[in-house]
Parts: sequence; C-alpha cells; structure tokens
Amino acid sequence: MIPLILADPHQACFIRRVGGRPETRQHLENLGFVPGEKVTVISANGGNLIVKVKESRVAVSEELARKIMV
Repeated sequence: MIPLILADPHQACFIRRVGGRPETRQHLENLGFVPGEKVTVISANGGNLIVKVKESRVAVSEELARKIMV
C-alpha cells in the first residue's frame, strides 16, 4: 500500500483505505474516494494531483492525496 501521491501517472489502481479525521474521510467519500474504487492519476503539478475517479476528474491537494492509500 502506498499513498496516492506516489502512484504512477496514467496507471489505474484501486483505493484500499482512506485515512484522516472523520470530516476529511467524509469529504473524500463525497468526492468518490471510497475503498475498492478505481482511481487514475491524470497529472501531478507541484504535489497537487488531478485524478480520475468514478468517471470524473477531481483536483486533490498533496495533503489529501497522502491520506488515500492505493
């Protein structure tokens, strides 16, 4: 298991765990980051990521990307 921030770009992987405070986990869940869901890093810029999850593209900060384990 590695944090999403370290995942290879353009390679699909599956979310295994979402960490952080309950409010943070709920926010990420609302964006589609739930265990078992497929996620793909589209691009990385200065630590911030653009990822594809549930057929949507979402911008995620480096701080949040470190809480998503794939």
